[in-house]
Amino acid sequence: MNCPIKRWTRRKEARPQEILAAALCLFVEKGYAATKIEDIARAAGVTRGTPYLYFANKEEIFKAVISELLLPQIAQGDEIVNGWQGSARDLFIELMRFWWGQMRNPQLSALPKLMLAEGGNFPDVLELYREGYVQSGNALIRRVLQLGIDQGEFTPCDLDYAVHVVCSPVIMALISQHSLNCLPPDYDPERYLQTILDILLTGLMHRKG
Repeated sequence: MNCPIKRWTRRKEARPQEILAAALCLFVEKGYAATKIEDIARAAGVTRGTPYLYFANKEEIFKAVISELLLPQIAQGDEIVNGWQGSARDLFIELMRFWWGQMRNPQLSALPKLMLAEGGNFPDVLELYREGYVQSGNALIRRVLQLGIDQGEFTPCDLDYAVHVVCSPVIMALISQHSLNCLPPDYDPERYLQTILDILLTGLMHRKG
């Protein structure tokens, strides 16, 4: 994974987002501790002191990576659920594909690994990630599952655990891509997601008739 070094071609207002994107790339590539703010500035193509115009320190950059690059996905997912007019089954598929598509970004997909590796050293960052992203995302999935149950499309189940069963295969795939390397050699993200959907929506047991 390479973090390109470039000079600014965008308006000044875009610089914080570019700094965050460069920071995330370096955090994933080198680790948080090994990344210096001057490294981030260099990767973003700005002067050494520019990040300090927007962020007090490296931990504030870490927090902003979560709040500015990751949390907006929750708001987009919320819009999908709130505006849905079709079946709960189709909504479930739409939400899972939205999440999968967002996390296909090479840097964003490495965030679960990054949080496992670095989050324990930064409880404020970990709590922001857990409350703002994990718990909010779980709540979205729970809403869709509850809707399916209420409409008679889904079998009633223990939703406290069902949301984790739904999320776990996705998180496992993301972690495997960046560390465990236990996915098939010819790993196909689309086939993987489709298999998740097939098993979750139809189950493993053959149903006569």
